[in-house]
Amino acid sequence: MSADAPTILATSGGIVAGNRIRWELGPLTEYAIDLAGVTGRAPRVCFLATALGDSSFVLNCFYDAAQHRGLAASHLALFPMPNVEDISSHLLAQDVIWVFGGSVAGLLAMWELHDVGAAMREAWQAGVVLTGVSAGSICWHAGGTTDSFGPNLRAITNGLGLLPYSNGVHYDSEDQRRPLFQSTIADRTLPAGYATDDGVGLHYRGTDLVEALSEVDGRGAYFVERGADGKAVETRLNPRRL
Repeated sequence: MSADAPTILATSGGIVAGNRIRWELGPLTEYAIDLAGVTGRAPRVCFLATALGDSSFVLNCFYDAAQHRGLAASHLALFPMPNVEDISSHLLAQDVIWVFGGSVAGLLAMWELHDVGAAMREAWQAGVVLTGVSAGSICWHAGGTTDSFGPNLRAITNGLGLLPYSNGVHYDSEDQRRPLFQSTIADRTLPAGYATDDGVGLHYRGTDLVEALSEVDGRGAYFVERGADGKAVETRLNPRRL
């Protein structure tokens, strides 16, 4: 099965603390799996930890969570070399591709080196649901704000551009996120875009935002654009609680 249109769920969440394992799938990731429409078998989910240098610890956490959930799990690693023969074929065979957080700049650099971006676009167009958290949210957009370069956040402008907007993550939990996102949209470093508080995700069908969703009470999503006076204008979107 696959989604009936190109589908992305870009989040600042998607995992929750586990009872017997480090973490489990949160409601946002479960919703991404639901969007794939899989019936009669285990959903095929491929996990990428490129943004953390293919951390073996994080990959082990994923496999523990996948076993707990009953997924047909796999991963794509790029260090020290790709772990699959054909990246495009592997991604096309999935129901969901789940990209974890870390350095979005490092992720995009490695993906460019191995032509993962083109494979992701092909999978997206074929109906494989793309989801992820933090770096795994920004990557689908034109760009966003990141701590990839150090504790003073900077804009990054070389996202995959499947979605023509900028993306702000951890909007409520890190002091630099909101003002930098707004200022870089106001000065046209980044295009208008959407931001998410922790625990919130953005469901896109094609390049259109369908709705914002939350796995935490009281959190928000936001659309930020450049106003006629050259200043940022922020509009709150009230997420649907999962």
